[in-house]
Amino acid sequence: MRKWHVWMTAGTLLLSGELSLGGKLHAADWNMPVGVTDLSREVHSLHMTIFWICVVIGVVVFGAMFYSLFRYRRSKGAQAAKFHEHTTVEVIWTAIPLLILIGMAVPATATLKKMYDASEADLDVMITGQQWRWQYSYLGEDVDFISSLATPREQISGEQERGENYLLEVDQPLVLPVGKKVRLLMTSDDVIHSWWVPELAVKQDAIPGFVNENWVRINEPGIYRGQCAELCGKDHGFMPVVVQAMEEEEFDAWLAERKSAASEEAAGADREWKLDELMERGEQVYGSICAACHQPNGAGLPPTFPALAGNQALLDDREHHLDTVLNGVAGTPMPGFRTTLSPVELAAVITYERNAWGNETGDVVQPSEIAEQLAE
Repeated sequence: MRKWHVWMTAGTLLLSGELSLGGKLHAADWNMPVGVTDLSREVHSLHMTIFWICVVIGVVVFGAMFYSLFRYRRSKGAQAAKFHEHTTVEVIWTAIPLLILIGMAVPATATLKKMYDASEADLDVMITGQQWRWQYSYLGEDVDFISSLATPREQISGEQERGENYLLEVDQPLVLPVGKKVRLLMTSDDVIHSWWVPELAVKQDAIPGFVNENWVRINEPGIYRGQCAELCGKDHGFMPVVVQAMEEEEFDAWLAERKSAASEEAAGADREWKLDELMERGEQVYGSICAACHQPNGAGLPPTFPALAGNQALLDDREHHLDTVLNGVAGTPMPGFRTTLSPVELAAVITYERNAWGNETGDVVQPSEIAEQLAE
């Protein structure tokens, strides 16, 4: 009896949110979030309706089963009835589940119709999955950038204490305006990814060669986190999604600033860059894009990701190095970055790789040279 008392007490504490391995629990830890969009709240409401229907069905079915087992047990001399057919019972147990399914299907279908209606959007954003980062393009606005994991490698290796948003922080979040309908167009450059942000009730596959669409209208400013929900390779767990929702005026200012920076970036391809300028910019690009596979110190992860430090095959053949970064290597995880990075970023990261970690070639790759190759 004492054991049953202990288990019942523990169960009550768990359900009330007072007992957990790490501290106090809340209902949100056990359930899907309500979210910050009208659609996410409707999805949550539908989820809870279906949940309680299932609870009632479970109570009725298992209640009848346990009552029958107890009431008509053999030790009390109960004898099993001998019959094979009962038309009325068969009609009832067919009709009731059918009515229940129809009752669940009607609101679910209405919600699905809303989820698939991405028409009349105020803003279109193309989301491209890449191993293992996201590229965001604001269509018609000339704003395009890559969002990569920002969690320090020291935390991943255990050298530092893990932060509050471990593996759920990025260098550049997707910024969206509050109260505006945003259509999300999703595709992939390599394998299947899945863009998932629970609080926005958006989970959409990004498939190579296809463009899927979804939409969101966020009601509250804030930062909302998610991740790739598809097993997309060895660094699948290092591909977070961060959405920052801003008031419309603040978003317009941010967008204008990004457009101005994009214009400066384009103009930068026409001027002559110094080695130290390219090295500084290249280190930033390498840390954001390349370090995940080739390691911050250029040591790589052979044989899949070769070392860049002391790699004579690249250092002795400048054109081969450019071609590898621009076009990738067929049959390997190495993608091409010609459509992902700007001429300035490409020139900077190649220059950095040819002059970092003891690779003292002294080579300077100018953005204008990259721009010429991209135009071919």
